[in-house]
Amino acid sequence: MKAKELKKKYFEFFKEKQHKLISSASLIPEHDPTVLFTTAGMHPLVPYFMGEPHPAGKRLVNVQKCIRTVDIEVVGDPSHLTFFEMLGNWSLGDYWKKEAIEWSFEFLIGGGRLGLDKNKLYITVFKGDKDAPKDLESSKIWESLGIPKKRIYFLPKEDNWWGPAGSTGPCGPCTEMFYDTGKEKCSKDCKPGCSCGKYFEIWNDVFLEYNKKSDGSFEPLKQKTVDTGMGVERTAAMLQGKKNVFEVEMFTPIIDRINENSKKPNTKSIRVVADHLKAAVFMLSENIAPSNLDQGYILRRLIRKSIRHFRILDIEKENFTTEIAKIVIDMYKEDYKELNQNENFILEELEKEEKKFKRTLEKGLREFEKLIKKGTKITGKEAFLLFSSYGFPLEMTEELAQEKGLTLNKKEFEKEFEKHQELSRAGAEKRFKGGLADSSEETKKLHTATHLLNEVIRKVLKDDKIVQKGSNITKERLRFDFNFDRKLTPEEIKKVEDLVNKKIGEALEVKKEEMTLEEAKRKNMQGVFEHKYGDKVSVYSIGKFSMEICGGPHVKNTKELGKFKIIKEESSAAGIRRIKAVLE
Repeated sequence: MKAKELKKKYFEFFKEKQHKLISSASLIPEHDPTVLFTTAGMHPLVPYFMGEPHPAGKRLVNVQKCIRTVDIEVVGDPSHLTFFEMLGNWSLGDYWKKEAIEWSFEFLIGGGRLGLDKNKLYITVFKGDKDAPKDLESSKIWESLGIPKKRIYFLPKEDNWWGPAGSTGPCGPCTEMFYDTGKEKCSKDCKPGCSCGKYFEIWNDVFLEYNKKSDGSFEPLKQKTVDTGMGVERTAAMLQGKKNVFEVEMFTPIIDRINENSKKPNTKSIRVVADHLKAAVFMLSENIAPSNLDQGYILRRLIRKSIRHFRILDIEKENFTTEIAKIVIDMYKEDYKELNQNENFILEELEKEEKKFKRTLEKGLREFEKLIKKGTKITGKEAFLLFSSYGFPLEMTEELAQEKGLTLNKKEFEKEFEKHQELSRAGAEKRFKGGLADSSEETKKLHTATHLLNEVIRKVLKDDKIVQKGSNITKERLRFDFNFDRKLTPEEIKKVEDLVNKKIGEALEVKKEEMTLEEAKRKNMQGVFEHKYGDKVSVYSIGKFSMEICGGPHVKNTKELGKFKIIKEESSAAGIRRIKAVLE
């Protein structure tokens, strides 16, 4: 079964269970400043887990594009990917464990769906701890479906607990489904969750019933939510009898092209290039540009690591990153329109980064050769010199050192890195502390202020074609990206500030109504990342000044906002400006 058919069957199955199909959200989390990327289907839905009503109702289903970087070092093994698609179904205060588990079982085992062998299905559930009890309810439901106790494993929080996505927020126990691949056990202790490849994880049902607070304690959520996730690539690999995710149709055209151009094929390097460049293309499609900070730093790292593996593969072709990008765009353009819409930006940024890095790579490699002649160690200062002068990420220096049997002082590098103030840990903690769950009033105010800012910018700059290109809110500040091709003048910045504050002072009422997407379009409603909305949308109006499609939390009246102040206006990417502002 191909991935396209898998997704179709999944949507049809849950539509029969009265779920509404919603679109994939952006890879940049709008409502969660504690993470750089959307790592799971739950991220865009956090406001609805906290009680905000979803315009599509209480039962939802979709496929969400995700970026996960915690496993970046193991990419190349049979199952880990940086970019992947996640199928999911949700219950927002509606059904609970019984229905979620029974439907998972029905879809996996039932005729006309995936038709898997029940005897190869293994289950894990939460074993309980001081924060939450043992999940006997889930295990009993599995037993009632014919899964014997010997194939149900109780595992601790690190294995069977999901969330919060950041430091605070919705979380709860989960039950995971594994499929026996038939491979021999690696040891007598081998069980679901083991990394040997015998048990393939295919689905995870998460039961969000707790809210983790900023003090580390847990409280019951007002609304219980079911949040499930099934990895498309992993499940497709299993259904097709493949040994790893890189053998499925979402990778074979990419890998074939890499093989055609490689003079020294290397399995891990081929997989790393295929994975990293696919992830890079999707990041670029959201107007993220390579840089030394935040999402841009991750993007740059992925592109440069791919180019580093070109050398291992002995690929000498110019602009090979763009050649791979065109394959990725062609494969996914029907499902993700932003790939087509931003194709020029994607290809131009890849070409620039490839040329830039190749120039410094040769110089850096010569410098590295000088270092290894000195002895068996590379100091942190030497590694930092390679980073700051030649663009070598620490990971690349580590790889080169391992190849030559050298040791590297990472702690010393990190100290140098922090001095340079580029994504230091302290800076990251400051930027990403807090979140929607533990600072809802602050984020509500700042989120509402972005609606005013969005409309004000168009009026001050006299350009109706300006639209929001991204938003990120912490409890300290708002960050707002929009398309514009030049720096704002000091006079323009002051006019924007003054008009936002004028509207705040007018004590405008903030109202919410629900309508179809077509109705909203007819009214020329502003909408952020339009592709993420379903058939029915929430529309927020601020007096008669602003009307916008949005799913986030808002205040009731602008008089609650305080004084608006812009603290920075800068470039975010080619043709994209960024404003950072606070409420005082």
